[in-house]
Amino acid sequence: MIKAIIFDMDGVLQDSETICDKVWQIVGHEMGLASTEEAIQQCRGMNRADTQLELKKIYGNDFDSISFLNRCTQKFIEIENSTGIPLMPFAKECLAYLKPKYKIALASSTRGVHVQRQMTSGGLIGYFETLTTGDMVTHGKPDPEIYLMACKSLALKPEECVAIEDSPNGVRSAFAAGMKVIMVPDKIQPDEEMKNKTWKIVDSLKTLYNIL
Repeated sequence: MIKAIIFDMDGVLQDSETICDKVWQIVGHEMGLASTEEAIQQCRGMNRADTQLELKKIYGNDFDSISFLNRCTQKFIEIENSTGIPLMPFAKECLAYLKPKYKIALASSTRGVHVQRQMTSGGLIGYFETLTTGDMVTHGKPDPEIYLMACKSLALKPEECVAIEDSPNGVRSAFAAGMKVIMVPDKIQPDEEMKNKTWKIVDSLKTLYNIL
């Protein structure tokens, strides 16, 4: 029996991935990188610590991944302050529909201070009973730690919770935790691995009305 829905944030509830991709390209150009496309796809859904390690794998051990990410955060906040972060279609409506029926929680690889700020400014934070963020875990997605912690925060077993994810790393994380996973693809379309690890793949959050 499903008792809770645990959402990812970036690319699921808010269209922050589009801003992140733009920022990574800008900062990559500033730092003389030929391309950031591989890094964007490989790191999508990871927390900051794991992203730092992944960047060094891609660009070499001498790459200053900390400076890169700090600059990306600075540029992201500049854009956020200027234009805001758009919500994904039906994000607020979907949460309002699900809130009376289930416990609602968040499992985001983004650091807590940014999650709090962004979810508050987007008018979404009141829907959530708990927030589990990337700086609360040792290993981010695709490791299952963040989803196991999110389930524990609700005092529920993973099999009682459904994860809503957009990225392969997020799907892998929730699947490894033992949860049912619904994928709402954003920047990366599902392959056979994703089809095998998801319960449902849907076009938009609106489709959840017919499932949950």
